[in-house]
Amino acid sequence: MNDEQLLRYSRHLLLEEIDVAGQEKLLDSHALIIGAGGLGCAAAPYLAAAGVGKITLLDHDIVELTNLQRQIMHTQHSIGQSKVASGKTFLQNTNPTITIDAVQEKATESLLDKLLPSTNIVLDCTDNFATRQLINAANFKHQKPLVSGSALKFDGQLSVFDARNPQSPCYACLFSPDEKFTEVSCASMGIFSPLVGIIGAMQAAQALQVLIGFGQPLVGRMLLWNGLNTQIDEMRITRNPDCLVCGKAH
Repeated sequence: MNDEQLLRYSRHLLLEEIDVAGQEKLLDSHALIIGAGGLGCAAAPYLAAAGVGKITLLDHDIVELTNLQRQIMHTQHSIGQSKVASGKTFLQNTNPTITIDAVQEKATESLLDKLLPSTNIVLDCTDNFATRQLINAANFKHQKPLVSGSALKFDGQLSVFDARNPQSPCYACLFSPDEKFTEVSCASMGIFSPLVGIIGAMQAAQALQVLIGFGQPLVGRMLLWNGLNTQIDEMRITRNPDCLVCGKAH
């Protein structure tokens, strides 16, 4: 690290769990954030500020007025822009010393096959079941750790699925691709503004833990946050031997 980096990340360097070696791991890391909406808008700035050397933002959507209630990377002047372009500007202003790639596309199997080999960690900040299943399958295929977050109304969920760990479940162990879910969205159900900030920031914290390798990330555990009652619960989850993605038969 140069003198500017030593000063910029000095508060990290004071933490013995991170120190110089951990910070250098972050500087050499590449995080893929899928979704530049509420969750991504909270997770990405912390990863950028923390010094993750390269961040790729993937989202096909554009900024609308209704997004501004919770999507803090975007401003009034961003309306009509792509979310990844708006987010890239925000992140570059936050930390101009790192690399930000903006990909304005939908997540597809072929695109993830192209992006995942060069990444160290993936953050699923999307809001629909089919895309979550697609991301999970791609992460297992490429053996990449996945930080999964979701938020709706007053309720948030957070977990880490690490395909490198033979004991770790995957997203499909918990929610089978065969199950039929009725898709619900913020547009129809509403969402408490700070909720995406809370869950997205925790996604960033989990990603930093996994990248550096300290503490106990939420592998095999799911955190449940209730913003209405200010209550946190934890659920233990295990790998499903019959899982359609990571099970023995597959």
